[in-house]
Amino acid sequence: MTELKDNKAKSSSGSMFFNRSFTMHATSAESNPPKVHLLLNNPSSLNRAASISKFYNSIDSVKGKVKKLCSFFESAKTSPKEPSPKVVLRPTKSIGYSSSFSSSFNNPLIRLPGTEDRIVVYLTSLRGIRRTYEDCYAVSMIFRGFRVWVDERDISMDAAYKKELQSVLKEKNVSLPQVFIKGKYAGGADVIKSMFEVGELAKILDGFPKRQPGFVCEGCGDVRFMPCGNCSGSRKVFDEDEGLLKRCLECNENGLIRCLDCCS
Repeated sequence: MTELKDNKAKSSSGSMFFNRSFTMHATSAESNPPKVHLLLNNPSSLNRAASISKFYNSIDSVKGKVKKLCSFFESAKTSPKEPSPKVVLRPTKSIGYSSSFSSSFNNPLIRLPGTEDRIVVYLTSLRGIRRTYEDCYAVSMIFRGFRVWVDERDISMDAAYKKELQSVLKEKNVSLPQVFIKGKYAGGADVIKSMFEVGELAKILDGFPKRQPGFVCEGCGDVRFMPCGNCSGSRKVFDEDEGLLKRCLECNENGLIRCLDCCS
């Protein structure tokens, strides 16, 4: 009996040691240490507080700089305005083309007979030399913008025009394009572009008749050439008397003739 009592006492003491209520209840001093003690013993919290204070200090410094800038600009606005210098507009002379244009346009030695009532442009439609083709195209577009009819003489379509231009200018090597207005020699692409930019070209072309907007020749499509009707562009005709093929005398080396509708 005494042994049973001793075993019960030991078991009761063990159960009290592992009792849930005993282990879960703790003193407030052990579970909730003071906050000051945590802050002092935790260096990361101190660093965080220092960084927050630096952030607010930087904001205050930026605000101060903004106020200084605002005061600076406000003082500049309120300061009396200085009188601005007056700009005097003086009439400028024509661009450097004027002397060359006047000398060529009034030169009695350079004339294209039979063209006193039209504009003649010697050009090329071949794109072998890019700069030459672009100048010819630019001059052609300038005149088309004024809606005036232009006698375009393409030397790539008819070699006779090249010989004609060489004889008129009395030069063997001529550049393209070359423009004649009312039989007078005007100049090349640079001169025509300068006249167009200044406004002198519009004054010279004022007396020429205007074409309808979008007008295109039905016979040649504004190419100024069409196939020869005598040889059909073959450049050869059959002579019945001699029974031989002969060279057609009505077309050029390409079997073309000038358009009968727009170039007659």
